[in-house]
Amino acid sequence: MQSIPVDTSRLGVLRCAVAPEPKLANFETKEVKKDRDGNTIYTVAVMVRQEARKVSVIEIAVPGEPVGVAEGVEVKVTGLEAFSWAMGDRHGISFRAAAITPVPAATPAPATAPLGKGGGA
Repeated sequence: MQSIPVDTSRLGVLRCAVAPEPKLANFETKEVKKDRDGNTIYTVAVMVRQEARKVSVIEIAVPGEPVGVAEGVEVKVTGLEAFSWAMGDRHGISFRAAAITPVPAATPAPATAPLGKGGGA
């Protein structure tokens, strides 16, 4: 399966839609999927807003639990790749990333006292 790198800078605002959950390798036994290094693979649903009200949700697999990623948090996706897949008459695109991290909230500017007459000591 060939991977296709995705330019995340063109995706607009990325926000966590569903918090990270371990990906299952076997639904019947509840076995958790691991990568070659033994890291648990997590799935994160991410909302992608490109224009005005147009929003898409994609599920992204990532090795290791993304710390600080929760529903509604703006996120940064590093090393995003897309994969085309087909099984019988089913087909689709899956996504994998090297990391998903929360975007730090902007720090508000400190409040300043209003300028005015007098009022001093």
